[in-house]
Amino acid sequence: MAAAIAVSSALLKPRNPWKFWGRMMVLPYLLVFLIFVLYPVCYGFWLARDPQNYVKLFDDPIFFRTALNTAIFLVAAVNLKMVIALGLSGFFVQTRWWIKVLAALFILPWALPSIPTILSVRFMLNPEWGVINQLIFRLTQLDGPNWLNDPTLALSFSMLIHIWKSLPFWTLILVAGRLAIPPEQYEAASVDGATALQKFRFITWPSVKSLYLTSVVLSMIWTLGDFNSVYLLTGGGPADLTHVLATLGIRYLRLDQIGLAMASIVVALPFVLPLVYLLMKRLSK
Repeated sequence: MAAAIAVSSALLKPRNPWKFWGRMMVLPYLLVFLIFVLYPVCYGFWLARDPQNYVKLFDDPIFFRTALNTAIFLVAAVNLKMVIALGLSGFFVQTRWWIKVLAALFILPWALPSIPTILSVRFMLNPEWGVINQLIFRLTQLDGPNWLNDPTLALSFSMLIHIWKSLPFWTLILVAGRLAIPPEQYEAASVDGATALQKFRFITWPSVKSLYLTSVVLSMIWTLGDFNSVYLLTGGGPADLTHVLATLGIRYLRLDQIGLAMASIVVALPFVLPLVYLLMKRLSK
């Protein structure tokens, strides 16, 4: 009898309107996630389901060159970018007015859209009428090199473009980490006669180490998906020798090979999943 009364009272109890409207507010975001994230991912896996796609992909010599380019991009560009960002964060953390002006100019490459900025660099590197080769000719009366016709130079410029575009963001992240360090620690170190290097070694680095390593892992994940730096500058050329995994799928789409395009994206998962695991492990500490 008591149980029946409890059930009936629970049924007659008015529902919390806040919970109802909370669920209604979440529903649009859930629909967006299902339509624009979950469905494309599942559809891509479905298109790449045929094992023959991977056989053809591994038989293509461009794929192994692309995997090597991707590894070089991750190791060289990301680490160089983060080391420079760590150094620049020590410069921009100062409070002088002219440093604030430089910081505003420094952030422009990251704030501006990729298409006009990267294409402008591509025009500058044009071997015939680019501003760089014109300057070389005026100074030396010699023709400049075809910068983007050499695979090594082209990939190097792509990495430089990536560093140039994303460096301001990571510098600001590390500046925020430095600003969280209590200034009293530096004042006490100065009283004890510590040098700038000793302050960095014993105060700055222990304080920002976790943030730095987490930023490196997150930067690697984002770099794997960096399409603009390579495709807008080199288009994967010359002779498809500067492709990375983020742009290889476009090559196959242009050849009307959708299965290979999706397979080239799926094979990037061995690069992505360990990085995601490391990131989640660091964030859970």
